[in-house]
Amino acid sequence: MFGIVIFPGSNCDHDCYHVLKHVFHQDVEFVWHKEENIDKRFRVIILPGGFSYGDYLRTGAIARFSPVMKAVERFAKDGGIVLGICNGFQILLEAGLLPGVMIRNKNIKFICKDIYVRVEKTDTPFTKECKTGQTLRLPIAHAEGNYYADPDTLKSLEKNKQIVFRYTTKDGEITEEANPNGAKDNIAGICNREGNIIGMMPHPERCSEAILGNEDGRFIFKSLIKTIIF
Repeated sequence: MFGIVIFPGSNCDHDCYHVLKHVFHQDVEFVWHKEENIDKRFRVIILPGGFSYGDYLRTGAIARFSPVMKAVERFAKDGGIVLGICNGFQILLEAGLLPGVMIRNKNIKFICKDIYVRVEKTDTPFTKECKTGQTLRLPIAHAEGNYYADPDTLKSLEKNKQIVFRYTTKDGEITEEANPNGAKDNIAGICNREGNIIGMMPHPERCSEAILGNEDGRFIFKSLIKTIIF
């Protein structure tokens, strides 16, 4: 069972629901942000993209205080799987469930386009259907996707193999030009040390159907489904 949290200002919640319910035929329900408990039926909780609470103060800065986030934290500590997409990633950072912060894109503009990411880690519930070094074409849509962490945190992420996705060229090369927002070390997605919480800026739910011209996002959802079934 998948649960999708709805915050005031979420706008990708129904996209995630559609992909899971109508494309992959999974059991999925919405979870309102005022819920104080996560039902034990849920195996995966998704924090979707959008503009929670209007992105006031900082992206995710208010949403992290929603009652549901305490429940999400308990859910994760008990081994539950949590995926934060775009604004969901920002919320996970603000809540301290993942290390680092998001700052404004290097060009100070909102960016909406397809980019490429390289899969750095495949032993997670989110990437087990991928191959190490595989590149995926995924859309991004954000103004604050510039991932920042201090040097010690970056070293720790490398050491503990917590970097899941990096912005690269189509051929998987790490270049400055391939980095759309200025993120440190071209980081597009990370996980916690246990591997059950992941945040990623690209939107896999927006590229999981052939009718959209790109199905690379299916790798993420197929990995999650395989994890909870097997």
